[in-house]
Amino acid sequence: MESLNLHLEHLKFGGGDAKEDQIIESLSGILQALTENKHTTCSLLIESDVLRTLARLLQSDPLCAVKAAQVLAEIAKNEEMKIPCIDAGLVPILIPLLDSRDQEMLLHVGRAIGRICYDNNDLQEQLVREEVISFLVRIMSDYPDNEPLVRVNLLALSNLADLDAAKEALSKTRIAEHLVHQLHRTNYHEKVEIILEVLQTLAENDTLKLQLVEAGIQEAVAEILKRLQESSKPEDMCSLKAASDLIVSLLLGDESMQQLFAEGKGAIYQNIGIWLTSKHTQLQLTGALAIANFARNDSNCVRMVQLGVVHQLLDLLEHHVENGDVSVQHAALSALRNLAIPVANKVQMLDEGVAKRIQMLLRSDMPPVQFKLLGTLRMLMDGQADAAEELGQDLMLLHRLVQWCDSKDHAGVCGEANRLLASLIRHSRSQEVVKAIQEAGAMKHLVCMATSEHAIMQNEALIALAIASAINLEIIKEEFKEASLVQNIHKLLQDESTGPEVKYNSIGLLCSLLNSGDLRQEAEGDEIKETLEKLCGHINENVAKQALMALHILNGEQSLFEQ
Repeated sequence: MESLNLHLEHLKFGGGDAKEDQIIESLSGILQALTENKHTTCSLLIESDVLRTLARLLQSDPLCAVKAAQVLAEIAKNEEMKIPCIDAGLVPILIPLLDSRDQEMLLHVGRAIGRICYDNNDLQEQLVREEVISFLVRIMSDYPDNEPLVRVNLLALSNLADLDAAKEALSKTRIAEHLVHQLHRTNYHEKVEIILEVLQTLAENDTLKLQLVEAGIQEAVAEILKRLQESSKPEDMCSLKAASDLIVSLLLGDESMQQLFAEGKGAIYQNIGIWLTSKHTQLQLTGALAIANFARNDSNCVRMVQLGVVHQLLDLLEHHVENGDVSVQHAALSALRNLAIPVANKVQMLDEGVAKRIQMLLRSDMPPVQFKLLGTLRMLMDGQADAAEELGQDLMLLHRLVQWCDSKDHAGVCGEANRLLASLIRHSRSQEVVKAIQEAGAMKHLVCMATSEHAIMQNEALIALAIASAINLEIIKEEFKEASLVQNIHKLLQDESTGPEVKYNSIGLLCSLLNSGDLRQEAEGDEIKETLEKLCGHINENVAKQALMALHILNGEQSLFEQ
């Protein structure tokens, strides 16, 4: 340490009189000491106040400045030196040096700034305000083949990109093109990881998301996945996941998603078939999520069904039926549900046996899969009478629905099971379906659904019950009596918080129930007449008319109603 003290004394007291080679020798001596004994050297550096001398040297002779920057970059590796560097006012002195054309200077200055400002939000925001972003982008543009310098810039971007102000500044540059270029030209694992991390953060910004797509990021990422798809190395799996996550992030923007789809000709869609059949679950998941996101647009849905993507998804689901990956099943079902939204697709998907094939998942014990399966079946049934009639008589399906309606642990699954039951009746309007649901013991669940806290579920249940009552009240009236349906309707009508649509549908159901002598007797005994009389003056005109009609029926004035 004696030689270090001499070097420190020389730098501190030699001042401007020292020769360039002497200064560089002393700075080299500090570097050597840091290599040999980092902790003790840092303590001596703080005691000697040499940081202020380094600040002066950074603004002096170019050769000395470069060496001083190198020393400072090494000093800043040590956590205990960050605060002293900040207190010495080094950051504001370093920032202008990023405008240098000396690549070695840029390397050391970039390292020094990055290390001093790491994990310091205030300093990072200061860097953005001082327009460091434009310096970083310019350096990547000017020196794309200088690997150490590019790496320093990538790390700097990684640290700054979380800031909204940094994203805003980057969106006004050509950073997307530079990052895509760097990703195309490297196979080096660590660099790929850093670039993907930066890209993932930038993709949170809609403007940058679109710029990345326009710069061709999809081709670069597809290349990476192609290169890694046969590997099982842990480091490659990290890159594969990062690349997959980036694809999904890019698809979250409506405009970027459309550009990526490109009528089914884009690089992402062209690779989906390969990913869905990959040995890697991560790639299967990426393929399914890509389809689900592309399917946010109806025209994309129609095009994908034409291209045969449905059976690719079904093959994937069949692969995961037994002890499969829940995330993959969930994503594939989400994709199928979205694809089933356009009416034209419903017809084609049902003709191709989709409803039957996805019933293989009825035996799943995983609530997320059950939830998505039910939602997908319900979407397929929407407006499709023949399919609803067929499924509504499927005993295995009805048995499973009743089980899930009884589920107390998973409200979402319970709700979707109830909604599918209601949907089967509403869309089939079939006596056979009503009978099958009654024999399966499911009517009581629809009665319970009518009192749900969610208005949309209440209305679906009330309409389904009204249809069932109109079709064959005789075979279901006992279940209605046991489930206290008339009393539940009365409560809904009396409750001031019940919405107009629910009241309207409740009265409509009541009108059907009054065709049964037993249920009419219950209504009369529950003094429902008084409630209906009050509702005749309801602010909602439709509710008032419906209440008046129910009163006529209750009073035995059926002929008046029929007129």
